[in-house]
Amino acid sequence: MVKFFEMSLKLLLHVAVAGAIASGSARASTETAGDKKFLDFQAMQQNVVQLVQQMSDETAKPSTDNSATRSKPLDQEKSLPAIVPKASNQSTSYHRRSNSYATNPDSDPPRYVRRLSDIGVEAFKDITWLDIGFESRMRYEHRHNDIRRIEGGNDDPFFLRNRAWIGIRDILDPFRFAVEFQDSRVYNNRFVSTDQERNEFDLINAYGELYFKSALGADDRGNNRPIRFRVGRFAYEATDRRFIARNEWRNTTNSFEGFRLNLGREANDWELDLFGMQPVRRLQTRFDEANDHLWTFGAIATWRRWSDIITIQPYYLGQKQTADPNGFTATNKLDREIHMPGFRAYGNVGSWFDYDVSYNHQLGFSGPRRQDAQGYTVEVGKTFNHSWKPRLGLFYGYASGDKDPNDNVDNRFDRFFGFARPWSADHYVIYENLKAPKIRFEFSPTQKLGFELGYGGYWLASSTDRMFDTLDGNISNTIKDPGFNRDRTGKSGDFAGHSFEGRIRYQPTSRISTILGYTHFTAGEFVKNRIAATSCAVLNKEPCTDQRSGDTDFIYFEVLISLL
Repeated sequence: MVKFFEMSLKLLLHVAVAGAIASGSARASTETAGDKKFLDFQAMQQNVVQLVQQMSDETAKPSTDNSATRSKPLDQEKSLPAIVPKASNQSTSYHRRSNSYATNPDSDPPRYVRRLSDIGVEAFKDITWLDIGFESRMRYEHRHNDIRRIEGGNDDPFFLRNRAWIGIRDILDPFRFAVEFQDSRVYNNRFVSTDQERNEFDLINAYGELYFKSALGADDRGNNRPIRFRVGRFAYEATDRRFIARNEWRNTTNSFEGFRLNLGREANDWELDLFGMQPVRRLQTRFDEANDHLWTFGAIATWRRWSDIITIQPYYLGQKQTADPNGFTATNKLDREIHMPGFRAYGNVGSWFDYDVSYNHQLGFSGPRRQDAQGYTVEVGKTFNHSWKPRLGLFYGYASGDKDPNDNVDNRFDRFFGFARPWSADHYVIYENLKAPKIRFEFSPTQKLGFELGYGGYWLASSTDRMFDTLDGNISNTIKDPGFNRDRTGKSGDFAGHSFEGRIRYQPTSRISTILGYTHFTAGEFVKNRIAATSCAVLNKEPCTDQRSGDTDFIYFEVLISLL
């Protein structure tokens, strides 16, 4: 059975790569990049395939830099472990990864970046001061009766995302810098593209930093404790990715402009991350720019002294927005201020089970209304002592919704800039107005092959608030929200639906990863009633919702190629 799946996924991999090249070639001559500069991606994709063919049987060499974690794989909704030789020396790091689903931040720099000395080319073996990386991702999706849209039917988009990184370290210390380029495109999409899918020729990292390697001495295990001050544009992830994330699943990436001050690093027994930054507006065909009306700021502390049992992360995050009279959404046009103290703790209770818990409370104001909201998550899991490493996980997440649309209190929890997909593989719900119990089971028969199964239910915490990303109710800067995703009377009910999720992850080489996934969503009373109440037969005007059951199917196949 395992060999059958490996052979099937190899075949799908060849088909996907060929399709990506054909699609890119066919569309390259017709795509326009607005004010952004044009690049020859047809030639780039040909070079990608040639290089991967040359390197497909090689294994990645581990980095010699103990201060970074890029030799570890991204837990991008649970990727397979990287195929690398085992380290010869036992690590002195205090850091322990969480076993909870998709909550480990990407490394800094990202997982696909390596020192030039580590790529296996003899001529570069002494160039340890240059970081470099190239990554290409291709994903095909098939969606049937997607409830994110007011129109039913099929949609078969094809997504391409290309990234490149270059960074300088050590040789100019304490000064360092890095630049990360990204090009995101979507083809064959039925609906108008948004800034969640398309962002051509842009920079998601472009910063300079001062790095003082041993400014705070060393911890008890001898790990140097640095001070790092970074200024510019940066994309990164923090805590459990629920409030600051790159959003790796999405075709475009969250980015910020401002500053970060880090005391300590991941390997230390304690670390403090301080920041003040403006989110970057993703302009699909023009160079992105910072949102001058919004600042986010905060402090994140991490205590790892007892990390074999527990890692503790107390933090404070905030947002301050000045009203934008030309804002795209009603929320953009409000003065807002949100203060959120919170904490996260994760670890293991011996060999019995692992856990990951968090709690957050939000205070402040949103326009004329007082902000009073809360959210929390609880996950426990058990990894069984078997060569296939089976794991069973139980999860519950809660985020408050607005209880009364007519009072002076806003109870809707704000997810800041966190990830969305692990809440719902088809992206129907996010960390707001939600009650979400889930169960997951996963196992890896081989190091290259992994399986995941999940089942979850979704209820609205408040039946008078919205179900975020349904019936064109998203907050992208492209599609106007018709308001169909909220029933202010609460008569549509609070049960959104339940879903089954399955994924097969296959990693043929250390540089190529593939995912084949399927999700079936069965609509609950809220979704069914909102479709019926906003149907074309009822409204007799545009926009209106195509009448359908609310049940949906989502199939996707993804290929991720790291070239170094």
